[in-house]
Amino acid sequence: MPESDAAIVVAVSGGADSTALFLALQELLETEKLRFNLIVAHLDHGLRASSSQDAKSVAQLAKHFRFDVALGRVNLKSRKHAPENLEQAARKARYEFLLNTARQNRADYVLTAHTLDDQAETILMRLLRGSAAEGLSGTPVVRPITQNSKVQLVRPLLSWARRSDTEDYCRERQFDFLSDEMNDDESFLRVRVRKQLLPLMQSFNKRIVETLSRTADLLNEDASALADDAERLLEAATENGGKNNETGAPRLSVSVLLQRPAAVRRRALREWIARERGDLNRIEMVHLLAVDKLMEPGRGGRIAELPDGMVVTRKRGTLELSGKKVLKRGSSRPKIRGA
Repeated sequence: MPESDAAIVVAVSGGADSTALFLALQELLETEKLRFNLIVAHLDHGLRASSSQDAKSVAQLAKHFRFDVALGRVNLKSRKHAPENLEQAARKARYEFLLNTARQNRADYVLTAHTLDDQAETILMRLLRGSAAEGLSGTPVVRPITQNSKVQLVRPLLSWARRSDTEDYCRERQFDFLSDEMNDDESFLRVRVRKQLLPLMQSFNKRIVETLSRTADLLNEDASALADDAERLLEAATENGGKNNETGAPRLSVSVLLQRPAAVRRRALREWIARERGDLNRIEMVHLLAVDKLMEPGRGGRIAELPDGMVVTRKRGTLELSGKKVLKRGSSRPKIRGA
């Protein structure tokens, strides 16, 4: 936690998890176990008729304890999204709002109320999509809110609190929490995992949520051990590769990449894509395998398609990343084809 008089932003949707986090921080501040200036942040996504009332409820809760509150609103309902794309759009809008709120208040920390249950759901969703160890490591407790940002995104409840704990704490403090009907909408993958897959897995292991979190920690240790080697490989592969004349993105030397095992090579490719693309949204193991396959003999002049119109091309012994329209819109599975 920062020093006294520093600012911290806490994201409060009004649900049990975020309300419990806010109330816990308020209790710690009131008993002087922590000391900082707390700003409550709430974004109305405009997806439900009752969402404006949710914003009012959060504002009233913050003002009840005399904390500053930052309210924002976007209208995602007016835009056409598939359910999973809508979830991504809402997440992107939420973190942009939280980052802007942190900057406006000169806060270096943004706190969110993700729990062990959220972690388990995330791991299973990534497993279903074919993620590698990095993806199956789950969500980190602390990370920059955006790439290279000084503002840190912190999830204090992630490694130990269950959703039932947050509900119990709200009841203990005698504060109501809001219920979002979208949490029951099974058109969203996360909701299907929560309502169908996790209960089935719990019939085999009653502590499956904690088990998945522990497995993620172990995978994170393995991934971290390989990350440094992948970083060195990426640096070596870009030394003599040159740059894409169109985008300025560094090219990678195929011969250098092939000197290392596939596990290290794919991590280097993943980091290369993340840096030049800005994120890894919708990038799955199947995409990395497609790029890795370009390095096979006789693959010169071929491309591997990535989500959102990005392509990787093999040219004269190098891999080059650039923008290009995908052949089938909405498909995130890569296809290697002749250029």
